[in-house]
Amino acid sequence: MDIRGITLSKVLIIAAIASVVVISVISRIRGRANPVTEITKRATQAITGGGGFDFDENTPGYENYTKLLQGCPFKDCIPSIDNPVFESVGAADKWLEANDVVFALDYKGEARAYAQRILNLHEIVNDVVAGDPLAVTFCPLCGSALAFDRRINGQTLEFGVSGKLHDNDLIMYDRQTESLWQQITGEAIVGELFEKKLKQVPMSGMRWSQFKEEFPQGQVLSRDTGFSRNYDRYPYGNYEQDSSPLFPVEGGVDQTIHPKTVVYGVEVNGKFKAYEQDKIEVQGTIKDKIGGVEIEISYNNGDVTVKNLDTGDEVVATRLFWFAWKAFRPETDLY
Repeated sequence: MDIRGITLSKVLIIAAIASVVVISVISRIRGRANPVTEITKRATQAITGGGGFDFDENTPGYENYTKLLQGCPFKDCIPSIDNPVFESVGAADKWLEANDVVFALDYKGEARAYAQRILNLHEIVNDVVAGDPLAVTFCPLCGSALAFDRRINGQTLEFGVSGKLHDNDLIMYDRQTESLWQQITGEAIVGELFEKKLKQVPMSGMRWSQFKEEFPQGQVLSRDTGFSRNYDRYPYGNYEQDSSPLFPVEGGVDQTIHPKTVVYGVEVNGKFKAYEQDKIEVQGTIKDKIGGVEIEISYNNGDVTVKNLDTGDEVVATRLFWFAWKAFRPETDLY
């Protein structure tokens, strides 16, 4: 990777990621018979650039694979949470601050909150909510928080962090087929499940004070993750305020608004539009048209919902930074 022009702040962020990787390796190999062999294996994966994946030109989507950047050295370098433990709002209130960002699911009568503090260091939670296998995902570099149904063709998948990135976005992999998945689109881009797409589930970003008021009986992801982490420290410095992404963006960084402005991206019939979170919160209700279709965006104490007024159906919106939405949906409009 060309490192020219990387600022000191970016160097510090990369160092922070590296420290997470080292801790992750130690956590995962503790108790194994030969940890030296495991470390050697991981180092070899990092040096050869494969990151632990064995793809070649015959692999479906291999051209996509050749364009990916190695964000951290190997798959599971950032450990997913596969056996999540939840606690009450009252218990979580002892460590969460009022303005902390949480990602909230209100799914089939169950409300759950996943604190950004935790997801900064894990990025994926393989959960089961109301009996359905869901993946709650967050990419700190894109600010993108998306939830998906983990079932494809009747098979339940478990997801991990591949260590690879495209336009700064998290590339997930499933542990059943080792196919690679683009988080923002929910689409398999390399491997056996190439071009399969996960069903996205609505999820909102809100302040902790809003979640506990709206869902006092809700469940909150506990810090009891099975890993030793400092969830009180933001590991990326001033990244969310800095106007530059950490890695290059293929089509460049759009500066129409601050690149890391949080927006909700909406798709209706193949047309795209982004709405700034602050504007949604101030206006409360926004009525607009996307591709000639009337929609209504509603804001209720942090919860953002979008309805297609022509059909009455809910439209799943995506919460992320503006630069990331624009990178993956370059034809988008901005409200």
